[in-house]
Amino acid sequence: MKLHELPPDCFPTNFHSIRSIALSIYCTDKVLSTMTTETMGFQTEAKQLLHLMIHSLYSNKEIFLRELISNASDAVDKLRFESLKSANLLENDTDLKIRIDVDEENKTITISDNGIGMSRQEVIDNLGTIAKSGTAQFMKNLTGDEKKDSQMIGQFGVGFYSAYIVADKVVVESRRAGLKPDEAVRWTNSGEADFTVEDIEREQRGTSIILHVREEESDFVSPWRLRNIVQKYSDHIAVPVEMLKQETAAAQTEEGEDNKAEEAAPGYEAINSATALWTRSRSDISDDEYKEFYRHVSHDFAEPLSWSHNRVEGKLDYTSLLYIPSQAPFDLYNREGARGLKLYVQRTFIMDDAEQFLPLYLRFIKGVVDCNDLPLNVSREILQSNSTVDSIRSALVKRVLGSLESMAKSEPGNYATFWKTFGSVLKEGVGEDFANREKVGGLLRFNSTSEGSEGEDVSLADYIARMKEGQEKIYFLLGENLNSARNSAYLEVFKKNGVEVLLLCDRIDEWMISNLREFDGKQLQDISKGELDEALFSDTSQGDSSDKEASTELTGRLKELIGDKVEAVRATRRLTDSPACLVYGDNDIGIQMRQILEASGQKVPVNKPTLEVNLSHPLLQRLETVDAASDSTDLAELLYDQAVLSAGEQLENPAMFVQRLNKLLFTEQQKA
Repeated sequence: MKLHELPPDCFPTNFHSIRSIALSIYCTDKVLSTMTTETMGFQTEAKQLLHLMIHSLYSNKEIFLRELISNASDAVDKLRFESLKSANLLENDTDLKIRIDVDEENKTITISDNGIGMSRQEVIDNLGTIAKSGTAQFMKNLTGDEKKDSQMIGQFGVGFYSAYIVADKVVVESRRAGLKPDEAVRWTNSGEADFTVEDIEREQRGTSIILHVREEESDFVSPWRLRNIVQKYSDHIAVPVEMLKQETAAAQTEEGEDNKAEEAAPGYEAINSATALWTRSRSDISDDEYKEFYRHVSHDFAEPLSWSHNRVEGKLDYTSLLYIPSQAPFDLYNREGARGLKLYVQRTFIMDDAEQFLPLYLRFIKGVVDCNDLPLNVSREILQSNSTVDSIRSALVKRVLGSLESMAKSEPGNYATFWKTFGSVLKEGVGEDFANREKVGGLLRFNSTSEGSEGEDVSLADYIARMKEGQEKIYFLLGENLNSARNSAYLEVFKKNGVEVLLLCDRIDEWMISNLREFDGKQLQDISKGELDEALFSDTSQGDSSDKEASTELTGRLKELIGDKVEAVRATRRLTDSPACLVYGDNDIGIQMRQILEASGQKVPVNKPTLEVNLSHPLLQRLETVDAASDSTDLAELLYDQAVLSAGEQLENPAMFVQRLNKLLFTEQQKA
């Protein structure tokens, strides 16, 4: 007998409190022992889930046909694999295909295949369970080599339900390969939570999906509309997609009531190419085929300059076919416009502008990428970013830049065409792609003061190869246009010493060059900024004047006359013929960038330049002899205004400049 079962009189009086405590403990243990832990499953409202999938999962209604054709293609692929072990599954029907039939009168679309088909239990399991992928389960049972050879697409188990985007009722009839005709099954659902399954007879193995299209989506019940959708999304899948020939369909509709002629068998034709050029070996593809495919993907009737076809296997598994066009699209300079490569997964078209695979500065590249395993969203309309995408992007960028390098070396004429067309866009890569900055820098082309230079044909490597002994920097000059740059006063000492200077005249050049501080270990130096290399240009310092004290006195006087417009006045080693020039600091914003910022309404920092003067010039010597304060001021201001114009800037008071210039000319004429 247990403690709680003993009668009270069995205990001494002082034991009653002990018994009460014991009973309390026992009751507590009893209650706790009844509090069990259960694992519960989420409950799903099937009708509501279908509604969400129809109205929220897919953004483009025509996707339904792509998804159903992909499922049919997977069924055909499964049959191929299983027939390798059991040839009798083919049932003497080896012509594997997908067919689409349209009944415009009854508003139905039927997608049929003679693939593996489904048994009754498979229909219940696969169609009766949302997000259960039969393809994914099949793939788990394949070996490594079999997975590599397969071309199966499905992975989420929701593609079938895209049929409800256009249909209010879906009927599926299927017989699994190897089963008897009377073991076929019909599955019916009207978008509700319940479905019906019944046994039927079906001679043909495989599956037929009959869509009863809603009235408001009746525009899809059109053979031409369906043909266009197939050719857009499923043109390259390995299985032929057939539809009734249009002339046959037309002939069938012309039957009269009294027409007793024997009805001809429907004639079907393949409406997709059923091949993907990029999956073939490069040695099997002619140049004409590459060019024709370029026209197909780019809608450009000009021939491409070059292309790169590559297959990658291993950690990443993808195929790329990239083209370098010969002419620019009309929206080349619209950075917000549609761009990117065509993305396929197992030959099935996913998106037209997959911009994740190439940076903005390579937006002119056309082509396709076909990857077996990409992180797509459930609707397969959005590409998610992850390390796989980043790795493919990095590899494609290097391939494009490598192709351009090869073109520059082996086909300079084609590269000149490319540079003229896309050079300004490629320059964006210097500031946007740090990892490949040196590669992009090597592809840049410039005008130059070199005698053999004709147009933008000088690379940084060419410049370095021609550098003078003792020269440690790459010298360049920014100009408003090529003519003004070639005649700039800043070039005088460089011409005298035979030092080559690159001429940069594009509006983007100052921004670009600010991100390219050096190339191949050589620093880039703007000749209109900072101090020149004393070792290279020391012989021109202060011209012919040997009186440093006198020069200091003259530059000090000029600073007083000009005032706060300049930071300082100093003797130049840049000029040999001109009287003066403006020199900004190494880190100051240049004229081009200042003008761009001002035009965009942004505040521009104030940077005072230094005025460098050529002490051997007659105007400077004249200033030393002028006594009148007004004449000295006019001459000093005239020197400053000339330097402003020479730098490519605008004068604050052009009328006053003209008056001073006329006054000087009139005075000189009177002296003559």
